[in-house]
Amino acid sequence: MKKHDLMRRLHAIARASGLDLQLLREGRSHEIWVLEGERLVIPRHRKINDITARSIIAEAERMIES
Repeated sequence: MKKHDLMRRLHAIARASGLDLQLLREGRSHEIWVLEGERLVIPRHRKINDITARSIIAEAERMIES
């Protein structure tokens, strides 16, 4: 999955719940985003492995549900 598509999906998940997805910091190989007070680690690659992308999306959905 392209990183751009993953980020659009994560922003849509946050928006649907009335929350804001904010960039906390950028590192050399990862970015740290905050959603509902919890951190999401996103790789800084143009293409992200589909399994990794699905895991990140599932983690974001879990954050919103709890």
